[in-house]
Amino acid sequence: MTFYRPSKTTECVHIDALFGEVGKNVIDFDLIESRFRHLMRVAVSVREGAISSSTLLKRLRSGSRKNATYAAFREVGRVIRTVQLLRYLSDAPLRRRVTAATNKVESFNRFSQWIGFGNCGVIADNDPVEQEKAMKFNALLTNAVIFHNALDIAEIIRQLLEEGWEIDPEDLAHISPYLTEHIKRFGEYSTHELGIQPEAYDPHLDVDFSPLRGDHPERADGYGQAA
Repeated sequence: MTFYRPSKTTECVHIDALFGEVGKNVIDFDLIESRFRHLMRVAVSVREGAISSSTLLKRLRSGSRKNATYAAFREVGRVIRTVQLLRYLSDAPLRRRVTAATNKVESFNRFSQWIGFGNCGVIADNDPVEQEKAMKFNALLTNAVIFHNALDIAEIIRQLLEEGWEIDPEDLAHISPYLTEHIKRFGEYSTHELGIQPEAYDPHLDVDFSPLRGDHPERADGYGQAA
């Protein structure tokens, strides 16, 4: 990753080597300032839905080297990325959160690929509409299986609580809904139960998760109670 200096003369103690040679990789703040009003107009247009981000990127990419707005957005992106990289290096809790989130995303992707076993997960159709269908159907099936796993986990926890077991929320935090051992991908696909209305599920568990969420202890005025 490239770190960018705020000016050509800026030097940083201990970490100056991260920014490369002095005088290079410098943010053009003059360009950002000169195009600031236009950048804000574009940002508001995207936020209000007047233009989609994908359409905006297509327009900016056309002749991007001569497009001052594209260059200004690029400089803003370099500022944000450099600040985020510096925070990542200096903030251990942030690194842990990023790593945890990355692991969750990778676990979901692996689970989704496992669900989409047909044709080894390869989308062979060149039609964008059919490609989108395949991706959305795979996501729908993946979320359905995750929901099924979550219901099974909750039911088992309730059974353990009824038997007198003490459930530690930290132990539950390590349980993943991306379970595959009990899923029969190549088994029989029965349709006779499609017309059966399932019972309403109960999302409540009699477990105090407030320590994991970092909630404040209960106060006399009632605020800070665990949900």
